[in-house]
Amino acid sequence: RHPVNQSESQTYKQLNALSRFYDQLTSDLVIAKNRLHQALQSTFPEIENLFSSARGKNYWQIVVRYPHCDLVRREDKKQLINWLMSLKGIAFKHALRTADKLIELAYQAYPVVSCSSIEVEQVQYYAHRLLNLSDQRENLIARMVKLAKSLPNHDLENLESIPGFAQTTAVRVLAELGDLRRFSNPNKINAFIGIDPGRYQSGEMDSNLSITKHGNAVARKLLYRAIGQIDNAAKTNPCHIADYYESKKLSSQTKGFKKIAIASIHKLIRTIYALIINDQLYDYNVATHNQKDFSRN
Repeated sequence: RHPVNQSESQTYKQLNALSRFYDQLTSDLVIAKNRLHQALQSTFPEIENLFSSARGKNYWQIVVRYPHCDLVRREDKKQLINWLMSLKGIAFKHALRTADKLIELAYQAYPVVSCSSIEVEQVQYYAHRLLNLSDQRENLIARMVKLAKSLPNHDLENLESIPGFAQTTAVRVLAELGDLRRFSNPNKINAFIGIDPGRYQSGEMDSNLSITKHGNAVARKLLYRAIGQIDNAAKTNPCHIADYYESKKLSSQTKGFKKIAIASIHKLIRTIYALIINDQLYDYNVATHNQKDFSRN
């Protein structure tokens, strides 16, 4: 173990501040999404059915350009397709499908207001805001990754090796937990984030995972979400934490998935701690082998 020097602890403080800023921008993003949804109800509510998956930058750019259904109806289809192809990741076939769907939705729409209404301005304002917030969040993550890589260790790399741990999750977990070498064992981390076993095993559970007023609530939320990501990734990238989560779900008589997730977070914290203390990448075979040894003892 290396002692935490002054410049290092300063880096962790900066990482933490950036992570908190990221969290604020995420809250702003949710508010802007809701306001965009409200504004669209008057101008072009059907456009919300354009993409079946999560709406992101391409969707918001389309909304900026076509905030009212009449604007689509007036557009030349060829021009529409060419413009769609200028968006990131949209090739001709995708552009053609999207154009057809957009035109179909525009003719289904019954707008409450005209193209020159204030509501159209509102739609564009919130779509622009979402694009801006999205860019700012990406910029913060890039800065966090750069900072994390400047540390004299492989902590970020080790965290990213956990199946389902995307770079954003890994760098934010690192930013919220700080240098794990300052903890003498994983239970101290449990206490730090406010999921110490005594409290949860007594059955004192809440639906929002926040009954413990102590502890790092942001880290708790990140790790809780990470369990779902690990479980999704397990289809192609196995992980002993996903194995545990799934087996507990199957054997559970009640639908106490939240309790199962908490128990899985304990396992995840032990894994994170081991990877960082031993400076090693995640290995499924090693993890499952250690698991067997752990259950024998």
